[in-house]
Amino acid sequence: MGCVRLVYNKALAARSQAWKERQEKVGYRETSKMLTQWKKEEALQFLTEVSAVPLQQGLRHLDKGYRNFFGGRAKSPRFKKKRNGGSATFTKAAFRWRDNSLYLAKCNAPLDIRWSRQLPKGAEPSTVTVRLDPSGRWHVSILIDDDTVKPLPKSEKSVGVDVGIAHLAITSDGEKVKNPRLYSEQPTVSSGHCSLLAVHCSLKKRWDTP
Repeated sequence: MGCVRLVYNKALAARSQAWKERQEKVGYRETSKMLTQWKKEEALQFLTEVSAVPLQQGLRHLDKGYRNFFGGRAKSPRFKKKRNGGSATFTKAAFRWRDNSLYLAKCNAPLDIRWSRQLPKGAEPSTVTVRLDPSGRWHVSILIDDDTVKPLPKSEKSVGVDVGIAHLAITSDGEKVKNPRLYSEQPTVSSGHCSLLAVHCSLKKRWDTP
């Protein structure tokens, strides 16, 4: 994860510098060549110890971010920070799927995954993304090609959707989707808890007063 973030940030710095100083657009191909040179540097030898696929995918994500930026569809890419977690994307060349176990490149043991749902029978993963959230929890997202899912028939009809509060959504042809109001189903705080909270705040205020 740290290697992906490092390569992404170094490529972002190189591209930003080229644009600010020379108005030069540096693409994925150029940053890929930079990665090859970085691996030859003594201080960055550890980059050769990890799979090259997630490093290259990070460069592709950066390139897509810049294309969206220059196309007016998004803001300029930003540097990734360690405290925000991160992600690494593995394509088929960088993982093995065997007996419902996932092996990442350069890892001898399968990932110890607690499955939230089972993959459809016979499904083969095409892309695996490993994520670390800011609270330190790991997640694995698996993209598959499911032959059991059939495309919907084409339709010439178009419908507008308005999202609201009274109703979750209202379509232009009059259909209304009820708002589930999940928060209204949560238990309310009892008066006893409110009293204890008030006493706690009062005592804290007295303690903090010089």
